Amino acid sequence: MTNAVRPPTATRRSSDLSKHSAEVFAEAEDHPVTVTRRDGESLVLMSQRESDAQAELLHIADTLIAVALEDGPLTERMASRHSWMYALTDEDREQCARDLIEATRASFSTQQPHLAIAQFTSWRETATAIAAGLGSQPVEWLDEDHEAVGGAVVERP
Repeated sequence: MTNAVRPPTATRRSSDLSKHSAEVFAEAEDHPVTVTRRDGESLVLMSQRESDAQAELLHIADTLIAVALEDGPLTERMASRHSWMYALTDEDREQCARDLIEATRASFSTQQPHLAIAQFTSWRETATAIAAGLGSQPVEWLDEDHEAVGGAVVERP
């Protein structure tokens, strides 16, 4: 089984932190780095962004596992945990549920938390926009002879 967290792709000695700290920190901004120590257990140095992404992925997975254990239709179980889903149509709610599960599985299998986080954020923002009334008005498309300037449509010269 693949871990949810990305394993460190580089290993550095603890002495590198004092001798080449800028280099080690730059590397840790890119990917987690294992720092080995003679007097203790190895540590992992990573960016806050990486740590937050891993925590968010685990939270999404926690919710999906809890939903999987409940009774009733999947979309209703998921909407009960994510109330914003009620702003979506029944059809979109079903697509949302499938997309979230698939993206979460892909995140775990590829060790890329951003896949599930992006899908989750995209659907939540879509539901928020729908709830705010965006998308309920017909769209007025501009042709090539017009452009929008400060909210007004002007003819191009």
